[in-house]
Amino acid sequence: MSRIALFLGTNLAVLMVLGFVMNLLEPWLISQGYNVNMVTTLVIAFVFGMGGSIISLLMSKSMALRSTGAKVIKEPRTQTERWIHETVRKQAEQAGIRMPEVAIYDAPEPNAFATGASKNNSLVAVSTGLLANMRPNEVEAVLAHEVSHVANGDMVTMSLLQGVLNTFVLLLSRVLGQIIDRVVFRSERGYGPGYFISVMVLQLVLGILASVIVMAFSRWREFRADAGGAALAGRQNMMAALARLKSAHGPAQLPESVEAFGIRGRVGSGLKRLLMSHPPLDERIEALARAGD
Repeated sequence: MSRIALFLGTNLAVLMVLGFVMNLLEPWLISQGYNVNMVTTLVIAFVFGMGGSIISLLMSKSMALRSTGAKVIKEPRTQTERWIHETVRKQAEQAGIRMPEVAIYDAPEPNAFATGASKNNSLVAVSTGLLANMRPNEVEAVLAHEVSHVANGDMVTMSLLQGVLNTFVLLLSRVLGQIIDRVVFRSERGYGPGYFISVMVLQLVLGILASVIVMAFSRWREFRADAGGAALAGRQNMMAALARLKSAHGPAQLPESVEAFGIRGRVGSGLKRLLMSHPPLDERIEALARAGD
């Protein structure tokens, strides 16, 4: 639960900082004689809402490498490195994308992730624990799952979705804040103390709802990447890989910056599930089994 709170807190903190800057900017524009109408507010919200998501997307590879300590395989030196590199190359060619950078990071848990700014500027990384505890056909399926993420453009879509939702959170909180300030607090201009209080509360509430939407998409894209991995490496191999991941002990330990892009993530039930990036492995295996019927 603490990691859910950390994830949610990080996203809300970004929104609150962006919102605070907008709170300062809007009255200043008015004092300078600018007409801050709905269009202007939308433009400002779009710039601030999309800006952070785009910057995060552009920095995603370097952040992932730094946070996990992953080492890119530039010149394969071992048989394992050569096999991984060649497997990803073949899968990328089959998926119709440019060869991603391939990396290995030191971690005991079996996991892997993909990230990058575009389909043709991406990174696929696997843990040493995955290589040590999974059979070659299962590793191949995991790599296919990650290559499918890249081919589906999931990193870009996630960032754009987060940016659009941030924009609407910033915009709606201000529109509703002005209404509340005028109707409830009787402010003539709509920028009194009630406005700033209302905006901060609305950003918190709407930010939570935005996170729920983003995580729902994240869970859906895992099913789609599983299907893509099955198409590239075989459905039975993909199911075997997920079953092997299910047998792993302990929760996933990827850093927050890349956890949503790992093949194995934390799951929960009830309300906690709304903020989980991955569906349960049992459901993913069942979905693949149904697809083969």
